[in-house]
Amino acid sequence: MVGSKTDGDAGGLARPARVEREPGRLLRRIGWATITLCAAAVLLLAVGFVYFIWRLPANEIALDRDADGIVVLTGGASRIADAIELLAARRGHRLLISGANRTTNSVEISRLNPEFESVVRCCVDFDRSLNTLGNAIETRRWAEKNGFRSLIVVTSSYHMPRAMAEIGHQLPHVSLIPFPVLSERMRSESWWVSGAALRLMVSEYLKYVFTHVRIRVNPASGVAVS
Repeated sequence: MVGSKTDGDAGGLARPARVEREPGRLLRRIGWATITLCAAAVLLLAVGFVYFIWRLPANEIALDRDADGIVVLTGGASRIADAIELLAARRGHRLLISGANRTTNSVEISRLNPEFESVVRCCVDFDRSLNTLGNAIETRRWAEKNGFRSLIVVTSSYHMPRAMAEIGHQLPHVSLIPFPVLSERMRSESWWVSGAALRLMVSEYLKYVFTHVRIRVNPASGVAVS
């Protein structure tokens, strides 16, 4: 009788120790799972960044077809100049300069590009959007107003993936033709040897990822109302 009671007491004392060990094991498992997920996310972002860079054009392309309209997203003087040259070559019927500074207008553009004055005064429109999403929304309004079903998109090569994602989201039934512009800085030096260029590429890649996540999570986000 005494022995059985002692055994029962011993068993009763052992149970709390096992119970106390369980939360510790659970916390360790959660910790390792969190570390594994974070490492996987970092690895996925790194692989995605390499793919993003690999897809960026290293040279300017030659257009193989024309379009109804041309849209250039501001941010560099060479972008506007290239877009005006495309318009003058009749690669599109009208040009939208999206995100233009308030001081930028047809008079100023004509002064800087006197050889294209006639085409600028007749066929160039402006909007004052402040970011890439705003560029895309204004591009949609402009394309719908003019009944355009195809657009040549002009912007920097590193900005092109995000611009195409935003405009494509706004205009899913319009054919988009990318015309990437390479800056002189990108031509003269590799991005990985310049800290500023590297930061620019990483920043643009993260914005591109965020754009895709936002569109997938909330497809209606930012979509302009017709």
